[in-house]
Amino acid sequence: MDADRRRIQQALIVTIGCLVLVWGAFLINLQFELGLNRFGNRPLRMDGLPGILGMAFLHGGWDHLWSNTVSFFSLSAMLLYFYRGVGLKVLFWSWLGSGVLLWTSGADGNHIGLSGVVYALAAFLFLSGVIRRNPVLMRVALVVVFLYGSIVWGVLPIKVGVSWQGHLAGASTGILLALVLLREGPQAPPPMPEEEEEEPEMEIAPSMTGGDSPSDIEEKD
Repeated sequence: MDADRRRIQQALIVTIGCLVLVWGAFLINLQFELGLNRFGNRPLRMDGLPGILGMAFLHGGWDHLWSNTVSFFSLSAMLLYFYRGVGLKVLFWSWLGSGVLLWTSGADGNHIGLSGVVYALAAFLFLSGVIRRNPVLMRVALVVVFLYGSIVWGVLPIKVGVSWQGHLAGASTGILLALVLLREGPQAPPPMPEEEEEEPEMEIAPSMTGGDSPSDIEEKD
């Protein structure tokens, strides 16, 4: 019970810590009108390099920030709790990998927001839960599908003003991480050993005639 409580605390501390930084950057930018959103991820441009890591701290408004906060909180908490030993690595590479992949994509525009990381975490939790064949992780994958299955439409150029390229980069990063880190972290439980059936002992049936056995017959003159 104590170990489980510590895992919950660690997952919440890291997740909330990341969100404190994201909210802090948003509030400081809003309060002092710093215009930090111009430092988003601009693919294939040198002035867009800071946005590889910085884009996750920049948001266009309260609705944008809140929707990403709720999604990131639940997905990050599940990742760090259920994927002990590999969760932090997945979170780091989701943050960095989604930004790098977007920057190299050559997409137009200035991309901001935490949604790339959200898509990376969702894709990892779903695919990893399926291919690891772990019953607990499979249930986590089903929860992700139930809660966030509809975000799959975000990787398509449907809604104007939404960075579908960033979503696609994040989802691709999560899929890649699920495959590369397949042998790390929780694995499928070992198969149950098969019980060997004991062969029944052969019993010698008594004589059908009811007479004495050959060993009991004495020779008579």
